[in-house]
Amino acid sequence: MSAGGAMQRGGVYAPGLPEGLIRQRAREGVAAVFPPVDTYGRQLHGAGDEESPGPASVSDDLDQARLVPPVFMPRRLEKLIDLGREPLHDDVELDTVIGGFRSPLPVYVSAFGSTRVASGDAGIAASRQAGRLGIPMVIGENMVPVGGYRRAEAAQSPILARLRAYAQECPPGVGGVVVQQSTEDADSEVWNLVYSDTSVRELRDSGRLGFELKTGQGAKPGLGGMTAVDAEEAARLAGQFAVRDVLGPDRWLRCATPGTFTEEILRQQVRFMRNNFPRARVWVKFHPGRDVAQAATTAWQAGSDAVTVDGAQGGTGWAPRAFLDQVGLPLGECLRRIGHPQGCLLATGRIWEGGRAVRALALGATAVGLGRAALLAVDEDPENGLIRLVEALALEARLLVSAVGKYRADALTAEDLWWPTAAPTAAWPARTAPIGSAA
Repeated sequence: MSAGGAMQRGGVYAPGLPEGLIRQRAREGVAAVFPPVDTYGRQLHGAGDEESPGPASVSDDLDQARLVPPVFMPRRLEKLIDLGREPLHDDVELDTVIGGFRSPLPVYVSAFGSTRVASGDAGIAASRQAGRLGIPMVIGENMVPVGGYRRAEAAQSPILARLRAYAQECPPGVGGVVVQQSTEDADSEVWNLVYSDTSVRELRDSGRLGFELKTGQGAKPGLGGMTAVDAEEAARLAGQFAVRDVLGPDRWLRCATPGTFTEEILRQQVRFMRNNFPRARVWVKFHPGRDVAQAATTAWQAGSDAVTVDGAQGGTGWAPRAFLDQVGLPLGECLRRIGHPQGCLLATGRIWEGGRAVRALALGATAVGLGRAALLAVDEDPENGLIRLVEALALEARLLVSAVGKYRADALTAEDLWWPTAAPTAAWPARTAPIGSAA
């Protein structure tokens, strides 16, 4: 707010402080800790919000890195000999295996669960288009505790609607659906319900079903999921969730618990998943914690098929403003700390185009996840928006990978990047062979 605007309120103003936010808290109290409640269900909150009390910039060191093609390209020569002609960007191969699922691209749809934006038509549209693309998709937490688990086609629950929409569109032999579970989902026995459901049998029996243990999320590290609900919904959910009257008239904050993890708890959870659901792939999702490298190694050693790292500054759900810009490691720093991964590493956080995606792949990620970008795409075009977004990302990726003289996305390494400050790769742990590979 300008100094002039402040003077009209009584003559006091404070250059250098976010006066508008301070005055809002003076008016609204605890409700101002969160974004305006009337944006819930429409705005996908993340870093860089003009109303955030933190820094305005949304860049991290992954954005600062540049791809740097070499002059001498021996792998291009290998491709030339193989093809019998000069190779083009069209010759870059992007197919890969993402957490046990074959995929034509190193891309998957990230989790967005019980938020209002994703629970209705947008979630179904994203599922259909992800299926058509043949890329894996994660179904986020709390869908069953909030929306139930109804099998009838006429009144099927949101989670089954998304599972069936994906399965109907996905070609044989590619893709897969991963169902996330947090504490409240475990109380509702979500994995047991899905694993034993006859309508999901084809996905399960074809090896295209997975379960993801959620330990945290990038938008609010250390906290569980949150949504804004009305008083009636708050009363209905009070038996399963903590609900708090902090958002103003007739609006309640529904809070999920983040769960409690130690190394041993995580190991036991992964082993439980592998033992109880032998036909399902096992994924583990981490928030961008300072010990993310130790956490990822623990999960891989316990038998996880994939580790997802959700960088700070992004998310599809409801988050306190202070978290969006001020809590958690940026994605680039997470990848730097992990170094050469010991298994399948998946990276999410403000991915929407080929440049950031390819830089993440060069830092060790097997694939990247689209969250907010996927929802925006299907909102723009429910039939083909996500497909077009992914096609554009894939073209950029092929152009960029070809430019550094390589013809598979998994051939990228940190040497393909340059950093404007002291190279963070110098601090990486020593590269080691992936778990289970020959020494």
